Amino acid sequence: MLRRAVAGVFRGSGFLSSRFFRANWYPLRPKTLWRRSCGFPRSFPQDVELDPACAIGGPHRFVLQCGSRRWFGTMNLEIGRARWVGVVCAAIAGIAAVLPLAAYAEGFDTEHIFGFMIGSDVGDAGEREFQSQTTGHFVKDGGRYRALNQEMEIELVPAPNFRVELGTSFSAFDISHVPGFDDRRQLSWQGVSADFRYRFLDRDVAPFGMTLALEMHADRVDETTAAAVRSYGTEFIVAFDREVIPNFVVAALNVSYEPEWTRMPSTGAAEQDATIGVAFGLMAKLRPNIQLGGEVRYFRKYEGIGLDEFSGQALFIGPTAYVQLSDRSRLTATWSVQAWGQRAGSNTVLDLVNFERHQARLVYGLNF
Repeated sequence: MLRRAVAGVFRGSGFLSSRFFRANWYPLRPKTLWRRSCGFPRSFPQDVELDPACAIGGPHRFVLQCGSRRWFGTMNLEIGRARWVGVVCAAIAGIAAVLPLAAYAEGFDTEHIFGFMIGSDVGDAGEREFQSQTTGHFVKDGGRYRALNQEMEIELVPAPNFRVELGTSFSAFDISHVPGFDDRRQLSWQGVSADFRYRFLDRDVAPFGMTLALEMHADRVDETTAAAVRSYGTEFIVAFDREVIPNFVVAALNVSYEPEWTRMPSTGAAEQDATIGVAFGLMAKLRPNIQLGGEVRYFRKYEGIGLDEFSGQALFIGPTAYVQLSDRSRLTATWSVQAWGQRAGSNTVLDLVNFERHQARLVYGLNF
C-alpha cells in the first residue's frame, strides 16, 4: 500500500511516465542489501528508472533529473514515517518542476540588486524613488569598534539613461580602546551627498551594459574616526554588467577611484588620501522576486590623491540577497568579511588599520 501511495504522487503528476524525468538511485550500503530490500535482480543496471517507494530505508544518495537539470541529495526513510513520504516526494517534484520556470520568468533590473556595488541600469525616465541605506562597519585592530551610517536619499530620473540622487546621512559610533582612535560614543548628523549616473551602453542592445557614476559628499564628521572634520570626497565608478545566463544569472564589474580631502578645524591640519578598487558580483534569480548571489571587492589605499604612498590593501567577500517586496518596494541585504589584507610595512594577513573586519548594508527602496 505504501509503494502504491508514493508512486501515485509521482505518477499522478506525469513525471515518471515522461521521458524528461528519471530518478537514479545510488545506494550507500552494499549492493546486496539494496537488491534484497528493493526486490531487484542481481544484474540491475547502475542507472534505473524505478518507483521511488522502493527506496524506503537508506541512507541513499539520489539524483533527480528534469531535462538537462539535476538535483542531488540523500534520502533515509523509515516505514514508521510513511505518512511523510508523500510530502517529501511532492516537495522534490515541486522544486524540480517549479524552480526553473520561476527563475526564467523575466529579466534583470541591476540598478539596486547589488549591495556595495552598482549595476548599469539607472531606471526609467520620470521615475522617482526614496531610499534608506544603513551601513555598518565592525572590528578594528584591537578594542571595540562599531560604526553605523544611516543615509536617506531621493532618486530621480529626469531624462533617459541619466539618474540623480540627493541624500543626507547620520552616523553613530561606539569606539573604545582602538589604537590611534579616541574613545567615542556619539550620534550626529554627518553630511550631504549627490550622486550622478549616466548609462552609456544598454546591455539589451549592446554586448554589455556600462554606466559612469560620480558621487560627491561633504561631511562634518569623519566616517572612520568620528572626529569633527571638514571632509570632501568624490567617487568615480565605471560599472559593467552582462547576463551570463539570460534571465537567470547576471554578472557585474565595478572599477572605482575615490580621492578625499580632509581638514581638522581644531588644529588646521589637512590630509589627502585615495582608494582604488575593483569589485565583481554575481546574482542569480531564484524566483521572479528573489535574487541571491555574492560580491568580491578588492581595495588599495594610498596617501595623496595621486596615489603617492601605499597605505594598505584588503579583499572583502560576502553574500548578497535582493527581494522585490512589491511592485513599488524592494530590499537588499549584504555582508562582507575581510578575507585577506595587508598594511604597508606589516606582515599580518589582515589590514584592520585602514579597513574593517566586517561590513554590512541594508537598503530599502520605495517608488512614489
